[in-house]
Amino acid sequence: MNQNSSQSKVYIVFILIILGISIFLTVIFYRSSIERRLPKLQSSDYTSAMRGSILSQDGFSLASSQKLFKAMVDTRNIDPNKKELFIKLYTLYSGDDPKKIRKILNKKGLVTLSYEIDAKGAAYLKELARKLYRNKVFIAYQDPKTGIVSTQGMSIVESGEKRLYMASDALTPTIGYIKKIEINGITKVEGVKGIEKVYDNLLSSTQDELTKGPRDLANTIILSKDAELSHRIDGYNVVLNIPLKLQKILEKMATAKMNELIAKEVIIGVMEAKTGAIISLVSTSRYNPSSITKKDYQSLNSTASEYAYEMGSVMKPFIFALLLKAGKIDPLEIINVYGGKYKLGKRVITDSHKNDTLSAQDIIVESSNVGMIQIVDRLNEFEIYNGLLDFGFSRKTGIDLSYEQVGNMPSISKLKNKVYKSTISYGYGLQATFIQLLSAYNAITNDGVMITPRIANHLEKNSKTYKYKEQERTQVLPKSSAQKMKEILVKVVESPNGTAKRTKIPGLIIGGKTGTAHIAASGGYSDKRYNANFFGFVRDKNDKEYTIGVLVREPMKPYPYYYASWSALPIFKSTVELMIENGYLTPAKVETKQTKNKDTDIILD
Repeated sequence: MNQNSSQSKVYIVFILIILGISIFLTVIFYRSSIERRLPKLQSSDYTSAMRGSILSQDGFSLASSQKLFKAMVDTRNIDPNKKELFIKLYTLYSGDDPKKIRKILNKKGLVTLSYEIDAKGAAYLKELARKLYRNKVFIAYQDPKTGIVSTQGMSIVESGEKRLYMASDALTPTIGYIKKIEINGITKVEGVKGIEKVYDNLLSSTQDELTKGPRDLANTIILSKDAELSHRIDGYNVVLNIPLKLQKILEKMATAKMNELIAKEVIIGVMEAKTGAIISLVSTSRYNPSSITKKDYQSLNSTASEYAYEMGSVMKPFIFALLLKAGKIDPLEIINVYGGKYKLGKRVITDSHKNDTLSAQDIIVESSNVGMIQIVDRLNEFEIYNGLLDFGFSRKTGIDLSYEQVGNMPSISKLKNKVYKSTISYGYGLQATFIQLLSAYNAITNDGVMITPRIANHLEKNSKTYKYKEQERTQVLPKSSAQKMKEILVKVVESPNGTAKRTKIPGLIIGGKTGTAHIAASGGYSDKRYNANFFGFVRDKNDKEYTIGVLVREPMKPYPYYYASWSALPIFKSTVELMIENGYLTPAKVETKQTKNKDTDIILD
C-alpha cells in the first residue's frame, strides 16, 4: 500500500514537471510571437547637411540651397472610416488638390503624396502627422508574409536639396551652375562650372545628421542612452570680392552697349591693382542657372577665361615694356616709320597716320604698326618668348574659374623669323584670353608686380571667417620700367594724337591701350569680323587704382564702330563713370575748360 502511494506521488510530480515545462515553453513561444507582431518601437531621423552659399561682397545671396521634403504614407495604415478626414486635413495643410490625393490613396501600399515640399510646409505637415496619430487615423497593419505588425503614420522625409539663384542671371557665367546627383536616395548637387565648380569641395557638406533610437507612439524618437547621434557638417559659404550692386549696374550698361554696337558679346573686368581682387566680371552672354534651357548652352562657358583670341594693338605695351626692361629703347628717341607704310614679307603694313618719323613713345601713343616692326628687332627671340611668359602669356593666371584656357604664342624657333617677330609685336600670331590680358596689364599698373586675380575673398562657417593666404607676388618688370610704361599709357589718353583721348575724365589719371584685330577665317582674315578691346588703369585722388579691361566681340555696327576707339573705349569710360557714381573712385577737383571733342581726329585703332 505504502509502495503504491509512493509511486503515485512520483507520478504526480512527474506530471507536474511536464506540465510546468509545457506551460513555460508555451509562454516563451507566446511572448516571442506577440513581440514579433507588436509595432516596431525603433525609429531613425535623417537630416542631410547643406551645401554652402555663394555670397556677394555686399552681402547678397547669389546661390543657396533649400532643403526639400516629400510626404509618404502606407495606405494600409489609414483607417478606411477616416480616409476622407485624412484627405481633407492633408490638402488643407499642403494646398494639394483633393482629387489628386484621393487618386494616390486608392493605391495599396507605400505611396508618395507630394514632392518638393519646402521646410515651412514640412514643419506644418509634421505637426499634422502628430495630430492624425493622436486621433487614431492610423491603424495597425499585419504583413501577411512576415506576420509583422506595424502602425506607420505619415512620414515627412527629406528628398534632397534644391539650388536657388536669387539674383537670376547676375554674375553668370562666372558663378557657374550645378547638376543633381543621388546619394543614398537623397538628391544632392555638385558644381559643374564656375565658382560652383572651383569651390565644390568647400561648398559641399561633409556629414549628414542621423538620430536613431526608440520611439514613442507619436513616432517621436526618445533621446535615451540607447540613441545613436551623428551631427551634420554643412559646407562653407564662399564670399566673393564682387558687390552685386556694381555688378548689375555694369551688366545693364554692357547689355545696352552690346545692342547699340550689334555685337556678339561684351566683356568687362575690373581688378583692384594692389590686391588682385576682381570686383566685377561682366558678360552680356548670361543665363539663369535655376532654369537652363537649350538656348543657354552657348552662354555656359566663360568667354573671359575660356576664349583665346588675337588681341591686336593691346599687345604693343608688353613688347615696349620688354625693350625698357632690357635697356634697349629711349622713349624720346626718333624712329623712322617710313610714311606709315612698310613691306613685311608679301604684305604691306600701313598705319592710320602717315608719319615719316615718330618718337619711340609715340609709336604706342599713335599705335603705329610700322614703328613696332622697327623696334621689336632690337629684342632677340629669347627675350620676347621669356618676357611674354613672365607676363603670363600661354600660362594659366590661376584665377578661380574652371577650365581656364592658356592661349598660345609662337615657339622660340618661330620667333627667329622676322615676320613672326614683327606680327607678334602688334598683336597677331598669338592668342590670349581676356583674363590673361587683364592680369598682364595689372602687372604694369602694379609697379611691375604680377598678382593672381581672385574672385573669392574668404570663407564663412558658423559665424567664423577663414581668410585665404595672401596672394603670391612676382616682380616681372622693374618698377622703373613699369612706371615709365604707365606714363606712356597715360599719354595715349592725354595726348591730342592719342588713340584713347576720348577716355579722359578730369580729376582722374587714366592710361591704357586700344586694340582692334581681324578674326581669323579660312585662308586668312575676315574683312567683316573684328574683336575690339581696351585695357588700362585708373587712379583717383586717394590713390585707389584699378585695372580695367573691355572686350567687344564682333561689333557689326558699320564703320567706324568696329574699331576699339569707337566701341571698347566708350564702354571703358562708362565703366569708370559708373564707378565714380557708386563711390569706387573720387576724382580730384580741377578747373576744366570746355573744349569741343573732335571725333574726326581720332586715330582708328
